[in-house]
Amino acid sequence: MDSGKTAFLTGITGQDGAYLAALLLDKGYRVTGLVRRSSTAEINDIRLKWLGIEKDVELIDGDLLDLSGLLRTIKEIRPDEIYNLGAQSFVKSSWQQPLLTGQVTGLGVTNLLEAMRIEAPEARFYQASSSEMYGLIQEDMQSETTPFYPRSPYAVAKLYGHWITVNYRESFDLHASSGILFNHESPLRGIEFVTRKVTDGVARIKLGKANELRLGNIDAKRDWGHSKDYVRAMWLMLQQDVADDYVVATGVTTTVRDMCKIAFEHAGLNMEDHLVIDQDLFRPAEVDVLLGNPTKAKEKLGWEPAISLEEMIVEMVDADLVRLS
Repeated sequence: MDSGKTAFLTGITGQDGAYLAALLLDKGYRVTGLVRRSSTAEINDIRLKWLGIEKDVELIDGDLLDLSGLLRTIKEIRPDEIYNLGAQSFVKSSWQQPLLTGQVTGLGVTNLLEAMRIEAPEARFYQASSSEMYGLIQEDMQSETTPFYPRSPYAVAKLYGHWITVNYRESFDLHASSGILFNHESPLRGIEFVTRKVTDGVARIKLGKANELRLGNIDAKRDWGHSKDYVRAMWLMLQQDVADDYVVATGVTTTVRDMCKIAFEHAGLNMEDHLVIDQDLFRPAEVDVLLGNPTKAKEKLGWEPAISLEEMIVEMVDADLVRLS
């Protein structure tokens, strides 16, 4: 199947980028992706290799901070759809690197929108917004109309990226949509994120490579889904006649503690024997609860999550057991 469409992804080597690339390839797209030059280039496509698609995508050197490079790239490949998943995306690091986070996660969005406005105004644009923008929650369940209250430099930068997308849509009549994605995980999640830290830690303990798992605030609550489900929502947004913003979530919130229990129980381990609470791992400003209201995405996009939290954590533990053994 050849759709005849070309997609351009930033962040293609990340979790969502890899799953989205696989989805688009299945739909017959030509898939191109932006990659930053770095000294770790040989491992940058590890997620694409995990999915077996590294030879099916076209990788282009570039950077969200380099407008001239983005202009040349957009002019050259003429994308029908642009998905901006690139960011400094780790919340904890954003306190150590607030300026870099602001430049990449915030201003980088403007650079890409500007390149699209000049070179491919007929293309359709997706911005990866984040539930972290809600921060100190103003409503028990967060929807597209819930006020934002960001609690980290990352969340503030994401909020800029979100509003500049809305602004370009309204100012220049671009087909630019934002997905306000709640936490979504998978075996491709970075090791620094709590779910993967847990599943990797449980796998190490099970295999005798470690004896403890150190975590911070395990009473924080999150609305967790699977990245595979969430990238499907991204694609659906760009198939709509009118661009808009959508919350993508499961509508169920779970504590880090309960998520850990699922992982330890699947491995046949007693959590209390191995879990250590480390005060150094608490955030300077915590986001205690996030719970998304996906009604609009369900009604307008026809989107439904297909993979449960339990299925996802089991898949992640099993994948980490395979990796480590």
